[in-house]
Amino acid sequence: MPQPTHETGAAAPAPPAGLLALITGFMPARVVHAAAELGLADLLAQGANTAMGLARETGAHAPSLHRLLRALASLGLVDEVETGRFALTALGAQLRRDLPGSQRNLALMFGGERSWRCWGALLHSIRTGEAAMQHVYGMGSFDYLAAHPAAAVVFNEAMAEITRAVARAVAAAYDFSRFRRIVDVGGGNGTLLAAILAAAPELRGIVFDRPAGNAEAPRLLAAAGLAERAEAIAGDFFQAVPQGADAYILKSVIHDWDDEESVAILKSCRTAIADGGRLLLVERVMPERMKASPAHQHMAMLDMNMLALPGGRERTEADYRALFEAARFALKRVLPLPEGGGLSLIEAAPV
Repeated sequence: MPQPTHETGAAAPAPPAGLLALITGFMPARVVHAAAELGLADLLAQGANTAMGLARETGAHAPSLHRLLRALASLGLVDEVETGRFALTALGAQLRRDLPGSQRNLALMFGGERSWRCWGALLHSIRTGEAAMQHVYGMGSFDYLAAHPAAAVVFNEAMAEITRAVARAVAAAYDFSRFRRIVDVGGGNGTLLAAILAAAPELRGIVFDRPAGNAEAPRLLAAAGLAERAEAIAGDFFQAVPQGADAYILKSVIHDWDDEESVAILKSCRTAIADGGRLLLVERVMPERMKASPAHQHMAMLDMNMLALPGGRERTEADYRALFEAARFALKRVLPLPEGGGLSLIEAAPV
């Protein structure tokens, strides 16, 4: 029963629900990460099983694994089809290694030690403006990945998982057939470029990234039948990007960097771009004013992740306009991608 207040004797209103769920929000993330690390989705894809059976496959402690499975059942990733026996659900299947649309590497990346430690130092970033990654590890995110190949594999696959989900939306939202050659700057394994080239059969393209970033691109492009129309070139986009293309696209690149570094990347593109060309960014566009909504919460949490790890930021349309002006581009339009998970296509032209 509500208790009377000391001041008036009236019943105190019940506190709004939901704060405890926010306070303990890290717990489901760690449960999902543990399931991804153990490969439970792949094992359960073979059929329902018990904690004892799965423990033999994973080397885990069976009673503790049973408790993890119950937690996964509470989240809807598995179904306890009979007492002590668990089956994979459609939601949990997204943690499989071999399933189209898999998000296993995202679970490994966001729930892994690097993200965990950097988010643990978030307050340092808020107090100082320094990326927690630099504070905790003494190096930037991309230097860390260059020094830790296993982490780089997870990161690259996680980025490919995100890109696969939006590549078709990008290709459908914009007429790429107007261009002769496009460079996907920071294009990773070529997932986005492959979708664009499939939608524009006369277009040729380049995947440009660090050597560790685009190492898998030739294989993916060849498998897509695009080896004659696309190539992978390695380099540093702070120094230069391939010259003379009439379109440069950067997906989820600029949000990794602070304003000074972002302008440097855009200036590399401005130096290289052909007359009349177009610069295309695929990024989230932060609202000018935040509201309490799932969409705004998602963007705000990603912005906090940019602060904690690479030291970048999510930006508003006005922020992007200012970056473009500093690099001698003019913002032309922002196209929200209906199936793009909150991403937009931002078009700019050289001036």
